[in-house]
Amino acid sequence: MFDFRLKVFYTVAKRLNFTKAAEELCITQPAVSKHIQEIESYYKIRLFERNGNKIHLTKAGGVLLHYCNQIFGLYGSLEFDLNALTETFKGKLRIGASTTIAQYVLPPLLADFHQRYEDIQVSLTISNTEQIEQALNNNSIDFGIIEGQSKNTLFKYTEFIHDEIVPVVASNHTLAAQKEISIEQLVSTPLLLREPGSGTLEVIAHALKPHNIKLSDLQCEMQLGSTESIKSYLLHSNCMAFLSIHSILDELENNKLRIVDVKDLNLDRTFHFIQLYGGTEGLPELFIEYARHYNFR
Repeated sequence: MFDFRLKVFYTVAKRLNFTKAAEELCITQPAVSKHIQEIESYYKIRLFERNGNKIHLTKAGGVLLHYCNQIFGLYGSLEFDLNALTETFKGKLRIGASTTIAQYVLPPLLADFHQRYEDIQVSLTISNTEQIEQALNNNSIDFGIIEGQSKNTLFKYTEFIHDEIVPVVASNHTLAAQKEISIEQLVSTPLLLREPGSGTLEVIAHALKPHNIKLSDLQCEMQLGSTESIKSYLLHSNCMAFLSIHSILDELENNKLRIVDVKDLNLDRTFHFIQLYGGTEGLPELFIEYARHYNFR
């Protein structure tokens, strides 16, 4: 329905690479260049500047990208509203989710959603909370699902499901026999922590504040970028880690890991959907409502 040249520009602007844009659009690179040149000729202004092998948007290119975001958002809403009249939903849905949610919460939900709405193409970007916020701000995703504690005024937050971060050790750890330890014991215990920007790390920092303890006060043995790597490391070390209860159900059942509570340390949290204020509705709202009513077992 919309002008294909705008789609070509939009793809190049997001990729900042003519070759990758051509591959995504299934056309030749000369064809991509031709469409961009035709837009530039029509408006009599350059949209991209070259710097060696790299390209970047000019000020005019940034303006056009801003309007493309609005135009394509409106087209998406139009298609959704017309399809809603016949209950035949289709289109593309770009979701961004922090690692814990993407690995341990979303898979059964996505499978169920696909069975119900098989004409909706879902893509999932997996990054930490900080990166998901950046992707949303850059319009690389339609909405995100994050695990962070703080709120950014640029975004709208909607509650998803409850989670609990639990301190865990290997079942043969010296602390495994204890049901609870003190804050002082925690500070002296070697820890595995997630990378900077992680929502889990943010929740831990927030929980330690009332005890006047900073992350830098902890005995961090190593920072690892994934829950799976932390779980594997735990089984071969004398460390403790903080992990989502959703991520260790199998390990608890098979007696590989043990929960060791820390007295007076509250690590409850809520996963949130995150959207830009004023963003278009349609498929994102359909998924969010579906997810909020999904029966997680």
